[in-house]
Amino acid sequence: MRTDILRKTVLTATGVIATAGGIAGPAIAAHAAPTTKPAAQVQTDRKGHSERELNVRYQAQPNFYYCGPAATRNALSVQGKDINVDAMAREMGTTEDGTNSINDITPVLNKETGKDVYRSVEIKDRKADDKQTDKLRADVVETVDGGRAVVANIAGTAVDTDGNTHSFEGGHYISVVGYR
Repeated sequence: MRTDILRKTVLTATGVIATAGGIAGPAIAAHAAPTTKPAAQVQTDRKGHSERELNVRYQAQPNFYYCGPAATRNALSVQGKDINVDAMAREMGTTEDGTNSINDITPVLNKETGKDVYRSVEIKDRKADDKQTDKLRADVVETVDGGRAVVANIAGTAVDTDGNTHSFEGGHYISVVGYR
């Protein structure tokens, strides 16, 4: 997979996650707990105060069922970590059926970044309400502004910035490394 295609998909997924009413299905995310970084400092780090993109060392998933380990590896690369994706897959219990739960990913993120830095959040309803969407948007912005990526399991259908439709009915893990 080419990086520019992934970037469009990730930015779209970020847009889907961060737009009111834009979640077509359940979303589950592991994001960093709130930081104590002053708001003024965060504001100066943003491009135009409404977007931010972290420096990710992207690597495509090596097979069809490693989206969880690959998304985790890419998220950790933002912090300069280079963890073996096969080792993470074993630790997460990933099989050819994929990674069972975000709750299998969050402990790996915490092991690599520090105790209780990441936590799992779930939107169980088929469609997120405004309160859930606003909270998810705030969590993504806060986490990215804190210099960490979000690992999200998205389900449903989204349209990328070029108008192409992508369907993730069974769920798909992605790294959210920015917002707009």
